[in-house]
Amino acid sequence: MTTNQDIFDALCEAAPLELQMDFDNAGFQIGRADRRVCRVLLALDVTDAVAREAKERGAELIVSHHPLLFSPLKSVTDADPVQRRVLFLIENGIGVISMHTNLDIAEGGVNDVLLRLLGAEPEAPLDAEGCGRIGTLPEALPLDDFLEHCKSALHVPSLRYTKGGDFVSRIAVMGGAGAGSLEDAIGKGCDAFVTADVKYHQFQKAAEYGLTLIDADHFYAENPVIPALAKRLSERFPETEILESRVHADCIQYR
Repeated sequence: MTTNQDIFDALCEAAPLELQMDFDNAGFQIGRADRRVCRVLLALDVTDAVAREAKERGAELIVSHHPLLFSPLKSVTDADPVQRRVLFLIENGIGVISMHTNLDIAEGGVNDVLLRLLGAEPEAPLDAEGCGRIGTLPEALPLDDFLEHCKSALHVPSLRYTKGGDFVSRIAVMGGAGAGSLEDAIGKGCDAFVTADVKYHQFQKAAEYGLTLIDADHFYAENPVIPALAKRLSERFPETEILESRVHADCIQYR
């Protein structure tokens, strides 16, 4: 019999909670430790749609990347969207475990998956906290080819970028909002940096230093970890059905 605690322990082995950053609130957020789990639903976020999907597909547990609970709740009523979601999950016996910045930093986590999708093997963390990754492509690619590869590998509808050079060989990645580590990518001699939530002045700075800075969108830069996590849990718990969300998608629309 697999329990919430068993799933949580396995996730903590892969991405220890001690790795999470100070602002974070990763961990076992909702549920009973000894609750039996036959189906687990994986999604980047615990949205209303994901919560309903868990109920409809008979999942007793949701494993997410982004925590549902970041700030302490003073009540659990139907007063606001987060409280309503928490109430729905508790009423339906659905637990929540979130692995956030600890999964960003951990070996085999968000950033290793992202870098490998783009064609390079991890060589070193990008920043001093151990987040992000740096790697080198097997052979240098023309920038246009690398951009097309990014779109295809991440299934992202479009990219925002600034051109730093004609070719890409050494790359840095950071899933999610990583442009704060721009200077690390510059200082470590990267040709391109793939991340998300980039601001205008950060694009300007990258161009000035000859770095191609690519905004691949927060959702698309992090969502690849979900199938990787599903594979890991399926191998660890073959008697438990591990499901990937069919309904969760980027909240940002493109036109």
